[in-house]
Amino acid sequence: MSVAALEVRGLEVRYGPVRAVRGVDLDVAPGGVTALLGANGAGKTTTLMAAAGARRFAAGSVTIFGRDMTGADPEAVVRAGVAISPEGRRVFASLSVEENLTVAGAVVPDRALARGRRAEMMERFPILGERRRQLAGLLSGGEQQMLAVARALMSGPRLLLLDEPSLGLAPRMVDRIFEIVEALRAEGIAVLLVEQNAALALEVADRAVVLANGAVAAAGTPAEIADDALLRSAYLAA
Repeated sequence: MSVAALEVRGLEVRYGPVRAVRGVDLDVAPGGVTALLGANGAGKTTTLMAAAGARRFAAGSVTIFGRDMTGADPEAVVRAGVAISPEGRRVFASLSVEENLTVAGAVVPDRALARGRRAEMMERFPILGERRRQLAGLLSGGEQQMLAVARALMSGPRLLLLDEPSLGLAPRMVDRIFEIVEALRAEGIAVLLVEQNAALALEVADRAVVLANGAVAAAGTPAEIADDALLRSAYLAA
């Protein structure tokens, strides 16, 4: 039996007295895509950030590729093979495309390997190669999202945490982003996908978890989730 890329058990996150996430369990299989769905405020991003080591949690455990990473800081999580592409892209607007990738490559000890990965990102995302010297803040939203994903991939992750990649993008760019998710899975990179566009997320996912008010409302295959009329009407409106 293969070891899960990510295993979260009994996760509880508090903001003061408020329990924002309550007893969440989820798994991401090696080379698989798990979609984390739900309405705004359901706790999706908080769950993802806790798994990334970027949000303290009150209870629960996080295991990454068989290693107990409960309470680990973000740097340790990166070293364990995880990268995050955050909601809102958060590119370095005053740096060029190439400089964004160079900064991201600083986590790679081997300078030659980092340069090779930077070249690989330019090839994988041709628009970034074309605009390598352009300031990231001048890119379109879709181009910035591609840069955010490319920047995350610079560390050579085995698990990518991808938060709301389609937010605010034109339909053509949304399609391109989801093509990238499918390509990553084909390469054996596991993905935890937080996404408002539930229909598209269910098309690329192997498993799905639906959150409501910080707790798991449902979990199963995309077909099982999509066939539930109550879930569709309450939580999965795209």
